[in-house]
Amino acid sequence: MDKLIPSLLFNMQDSDETEGPSGEENPASLAESCFRELLGRAAYGNMNNAVRPVLVHLDNHRLWDTNEFSVSCFRIIMYSIQAQHSHHVIQQVLGHLDTHSKNTPRVRAGIVQVLLETVAIAAKGSVGPASTHRGGDYTWVNPTCSPPNLWLGPTVLEVFNTLLKHLRVSVDGELADGRRVSNCSVSSSRARDRESVSSLRARDRDSVSSSRARDSDERIVQNAIIQTIGFFGGNLPDYQRAEVMMFIMGKIPVYGTPCHSLDTVKIGHQGTKRIQAMLLNSLIMVTSGFKSKTMCAALPAAFLEPLCSVSLMEDSELRLLVLEILHNIIDRHDNRAKLRGIRIIPNVAALKIKREKISKQDVTFMKKHGQQLYRHIYLGCKEEDNGQKNFELLFTALALVTIELANEDVIIDLIRLSLALQDMALTNEENLPMFIRCGIMALVAAYLNFLSQMIASPGLCQHVSKVIELRNLEAPYLLPEHVFREKCPLPTVLQADDRAVFFGVCDVTEALCGSAYSVERLPIPYVPQVTVLYTVGKILHRCRQTSRDRLSRRKSFVDTISLQLDILSNSLPDKSHLAEEITFETLKKAIDTTGLEEQERERRRQVMEKFQKAPFEEIAAHCESKNNMLHDRLAQIFELTIRPPPSPSGPASITSGPAHYQSVPVYEMKFPDLCVY
Repeated sequence: MDKLIPSLLFNMQDSDETEGPSGEENPASLAESCFRELLGRAAYGNMNNAVRPVLVHLDNHRLWDTNEFSVSCFRIIMYSIQAQHSHHVIQQVLGHLDTHSKNTPRVRAGIVQVLLETVAIAAKGSVGPASTHRGGDYTWVNPTCSPPNLWLGPTVLEVFNTLLKHLRVSVDGELADGRRVSNCSVSSSRARDRESVSSLRARDRDSVSSSRARDSDERIVQNAIIQTIGFFGGNLPDYQRAEVMMFIMGKIPVYGTPCHSLDTVKIGHQGTKRIQAMLLNSLIMVTSGFKSKTMCAALPAAFLEPLCSVSLMEDSELRLLVLEILHNIIDRHDNRAKLRGIRIIPNVAALKIKREKISKQDVTFMKKHGQQLYRHIYLGCKEEDNGQKNFELLFTALALVTIELANEDVIIDLIRLSLALQDMALTNEENLPMFIRCGIMALVAAYLNFLSQMIASPGLCQHVSKVIELRNLEAPYLLPEHVFREKCPLPTVLQADDRAVFFGVCDVTEALCGSAYSVERLPIPYVPQVTVLYTVGKILHRCRQTSRDRLSRRKSFVDTISLQLDILSNSLPDKSHLAEEITFETLKKAIDTTGLEEQERERRRQVMEKFQKAPFEEIAAHCESKNNMLHDRLAQIFELTIRPPPSPSGPASITSGPAHYQSVPVYEMKFPDLCVY
């Protein structure tokens, strides 16, 4: 096979015509027919002998760089072999990619492109009714059948681990080239006195051009890997896709959390950002089209917490990627396209939004994790580098939560969140730019207009419409149609005294009372529950990214807690009672409790992992040792409780020396009645 298959490939390699001058088939066509017939008759045990010579031939003739022929070869292979052997070809290509991990970017990109092609073909024709090929006695599957089943051979996580490893290698190579170019520029400036300027410029141009070419090649590799990851994930069942999402999230470096797969010190801030962006793009591809029946299964705590931590970093690109991931997961009825763009929607009913009654599982999810979503939106709104795209995705996130997860309690929480955003823009305690403040006001107006029509509250619709009309006349910069236009004139200050152009708590409360909503919690201002994990990650991130003067403008964790206490004490009547309850000991106890919960969660995870991965003999021995320990303990208890019957010789009298028994005559012994005749 090592000589036969390369000979067939060599004849197939340079062929443009399918027929000779006399109407007979040329050698290339005959070689392709023989190649198809040979692959169709290959059994599972011979697949390695059939695929390995193809890979060796492509290596020897350097056909990965211009990969049209390599893609054509593997297209022939995938359509010729039996469908149940498709996973073996995928595994062979993955192993070949590992072999060429240190090769040029173009070679790796060619192999990844072949891998993508094999996965696409296997996904089309891996399950379905088999039909016999007319040219032989082998069977193959109709390529239009669904759903796919790619995972008979290599495990899912093994495939994704290989792809993510090569993604990391590509990013490292790109960053190393950038550092090498910067070092060359420094060394050339030092040697400027010794050489001519023209020669140095020529050398710099050559190095920069080669570095740019390699960077573009690495980007091709990265895009091909991300597309392959997306195609792999898109053809998985939901339960396996959830595992892959957790696996990829575990690879993303998050400041303030231990990362087992990446050393952020070695690659620096730029490398960490590139890795985060690449892995989040992979998550977007995997979550595209993901429709879980319950949010508890789609957004478990182990996935939601690090995702929200990444979303609050001071990088606009990362926040956009996280919002798109949340949209993919939350949107289960394909409503996102109808909500594209932040605007005042005049008639929400015309959008024909699809929704269902919220399930009990989703109600439980919002009770447990709703505050995390609210905090993510609240803190994401006040980032200083937000642009129009950020506010558009934040509006879509609020609308999707309303459609998919909102009951009466969630609606009240969302209104409190909107009013808190309005107060944050008015008070401006964070010293935000005027564009961000006006953008927050526009976001609140667009969302409350959407919410009032979704819940069909006439009073709330009337109040929101009145405020929007006044803004059109007096403050158009507080509406999304105006503030996000180019060269929109912005005010120098926002007049908080002009209450007519703002949404009032009393007006909203009065409007909802007429709609039979429970509004007891509505006057209480919303305060984001800042967790220790978020605070530590935020501080570390700012220490790495921002300058000293920007750090001085940011509030620390203690300032955030004191700010929350001030807001609560001003809003609730009993100030002294709250000041006495929240003390240093209370905070210390809360942090200690969080640590104990983490330890308990880690212990449970270790037990689950042990019973999932340990061999059967080890688990049986562990259970047997516990069983033996139980029997020993029971034996000790029985020895203490069971006493021997009294001796006929009488009780023993213990003195110094051996025990002496007092003799009792037989006629004085008392026998049971059953023993006496």
